[in-house]
Amino acid sequence: MAAQLGGKVACTLGEVKNRADLIIYWGGNPAECHPRHFTRYTLTPKGKFLPRGRKDRTMVLVDIRETPSAKAADVFLQVRPGKDFEVLTVLRALVKGQRVNAEAVAETGLTLEQLQDLVGRMKAAKFGVLFFGMGLSMTRGKHMNSAAALTLAAELNAFTKFVAMPMRGHGNVTGADVVMRYTLAYPFGISLTRGYPRFNPGEYSTIDLLVRGDVDATLVLGADPGATMPQPAIEHLRRTPTIVLDPKVTHTSRLARVHITTAATGISAGGTVYRMDEIPLPLRPALTSPYPTDEDVVRRIIAAVQRKPPWYPVPTNAPQTA
Repeated sequence: MAAQLGGKVACTLGEVKNRADLIIYWGGNPAECHPRHFTRYTLTPKGKFLPRGRKDRTMVLVDIRETPSAKAADVFLQVRPGKDFEVLTVLRALVKGQRVNAEAVAETGLTLEQLQDLVGRMKAAKFGVLFFGMGLSMTRGKHMNSAAALTLAAELNAFTKFVAMPMRGHGNVTGADVVMRYTLAYPFGISLTRGYPRFNPGEYSTIDLLVRGDVDATLVLGADPGATMPQPAIEHLRRTPTIVLDPKVTHTSRLARVHITTAATGISAGGTVYRMDEIPLPLRPALTSPYPTDEDVVRRIIAAVQRKPPWYPVPTNAPQTA
């Protein structure tokens, strides 16, 4: 939704490794949530244009509390909870050379001098990248916070090369977005009840549908909503028939009517995973499994549904389909 508001300037993680001399993490804790991020792409690896690795890079961490990632940062800025949007707005104003009220800035938990120093670092960078996590997108402001971060990165391109990239959460969540986009034109919140895709977050989003009780059956693939969704949504999953396809027992499978054990993708089942920069990576299974893959199970379900007679009466003169 944030990208739809004003677009985004992005790149691959390979470009970050080879070019980025300024790394900003906002609302994320990669040291614990993405433990290979520092060593593979951002801080320590030696790049084509950064031959000294960590010595050629500056890292800035912006968060509401000091996390283990702060130990790796050159600059740590502690923002008051719920003030991310205000800080991003002030940064955009400073980038454009506009006046900023120091007293208003103080309400964010930072000083005007700290933000001016950050703007100076961003403008002086040869290649900057802003990684923002769920600490930015799941607090007050939600997608508007992300939109402000994307807009800040876009506006910095008037002075230098700057990109922004979300630090995605669960495995291959980017893959779900990409596949939905190139098949249905939208990343989420899609209804196919009329036979064509309709996009309306807040109405067709999964949590909203479950909380309102609009669905009477749920098929869960590669997710564990019983561990992450609000309690009213979880209770509706418990009340209605829920089918789970997962290689292991999860919170959702414990409340489901049916749990089909499947092979673990990338370990005992092949497939494609999308990295957080939307680069597809093919996976080859290293082990064999007695269980079917998710794709096999879904194809068998589709075939079984197609064999069932339609629920609505078919006119006697209507053409019959195989």
